[in-house]
Amino acid sequence: MPKFAANLTMLFTERPFLERFAAARAAGFDAVEFLFPYAWPAQEIKALLTQHRLRLVLHNLPAGDWDAGERGIACLPDRTEEFRAGVARAIEYATALEVPQLNCLIGKVPAGVDPRQIDETVIENLRHAAAELARHGKRLVIEAINTYDIPGFYLHGTAQALRLIEQVGADNLLVQYDIYHMQRMEGEIAATLQKHLNRIGHVQLADNPGRHEPGTGELNWRFLFAHLDRIGYDGWIGCEYQPATTTEAGLDWIEALSR
Repeated sequence: MPKFAANLTMLFTERPFLERFAAARAAGFDAVEFLFPYAWPAQEIKALLTQHRLRLVLHNLPAGDWDAGERGIACLPDRTEEFRAGVARAIEYATALEVPQLNCLIGKVPAGVDPRQIDETVIENLRHAAAELARHGKRLVIEAINTYDIPGFYLHGTAQALRLIEQVGADNLLVQYDIYHMQRMEGEIAATLQKHLNRIGHVQLADNPGRHEPGTGELNWRFLFAHLDRIGYDGWIGCEYQPATTTEAGLDWIEALSR
């Protein structure tokens, strides 16, 4: 049976962020994930996790100026020092929050820069991040994003992610496989999950089109959840979708599609 983690960046947004932990527990979730913890003291978040008996399964490395439209800085040659400082800050939070893995959003390709320099920057940044996380017993995951939602995003396909992992050469570097993004970019969800299961460290979901909850779009979720069980995926599945109405009103998909 799948294990679902509520993505608190996307779900329960009717409430302030720090109130979403209680809402996730009340809705029956045992685990949560979110984009970034850095606006709050780590101990404040830790207290909420403890109070509501929740596990935090994932958060992201710092990704630049999010409000200004940045979606990661790992591909920016002129910001490697900022990237490394972000890795150190993320590890501090991940240690305090007992997070097993961190996601690196690589970012949008900068204009006017030699593509070879961009590639080299990405590889070296990932090597650094993976090595630092390995020292603390943690994994690094990288996520391919569809270029319809984020035009120009550097990492946009599974094969590209796997090539990066080979080039970096770190045992603790894996794929964060987002079903929504990869349905938009390449399809073949079930076959890809099965073929590359040993390289997949985390799975996220949303239906397509619309990026709403499972059951609102074209994907056969009953089949996919059973398929993940059959092939032996035992990690968490992050619910990173935009509720079609309210979070609570749409949560009946869990009972309907995953049992």
